Amino acid sequence: MMRCGVVTFPGSLDDADTLYSLSEVLGVEAVPLWHKDRGLHGVDSIVLPGGFSYGDYLRSGALARFSPVMDSVVEFANSGGLVMGLCNGFQILCEAGLLPGALVRNQSLLFVCRAAHLRVERNDTAFTNSCSEGERLLLPIKHGEGCFVANADTLERIEGNGQVVVRYVDENGETTQAANPNGSLNNIAGIVNEAGNVFGMMPHAEHACDRALGMDDGAKFFRSIEAQLARGNAS
Repeated sequence: MMRCGVVTFPGSLDDADTLYSLSEVLGVEAVPLWHKDRGLHGVDSIVLPGGFSYGDYLRSGALARFSPVMDSVVEFANSGGLVMGLCNGFQILCEAGLLPGALVRNQSLLFVCRAAHLRVERNDTAFTNSCSEGERLLLPIKHGEGCFVANADTLERIEGNGQVVVRYVDENGETTQAANPNGSLNNIAGIVNEAGNVFGMMPHAEHACDRALGMDDGAKFFRSIEAQLARGNAS
């Protein structure tokens, strides 16, 4: 059984939802991790949940990056461990240097809360192997600083390496401007690192695991991690 750690920072608000989706809906072992923890309690994967860690002071994720637990998360990731960051978790991963680029204020300068269509660009990652390439997923978003940006060289490298895993699309699967909820460059919704073991995306997979709540496409990301671990971690 997958043993997945879920980190709680001061200001996290989707940690309980993530723990619930993992344990009660998906039936895997979910382990709460506190921001002051130095150890990871034997987990084999980690989720950094959404919320407003440290009140988003300075900028989203900037203070959480210095939490004691992040030293262990960085070490875990650098040793090949599977790490997924959702919304604020994505922001933290970028601040920690585990993912390239940054998340800044939405282009509209407004908080966005709605369902978003995503297109799976790759299904050969540790986080999307339960999806089909080109598959369209529906997940909720809720953020004020979800606009993915990077300098021209970094963006070219991300695209050239195939690190873009999911993009915002319309109902027909097209990457239109209207389908982009926050102004992210190239409609990027989620990326992996070059090694393929660290993944961040703004949409909330943990809120889309139970059909009774209206959507369950998010479960595919967690099931993919579970399947990857069963095969022997990130390839």
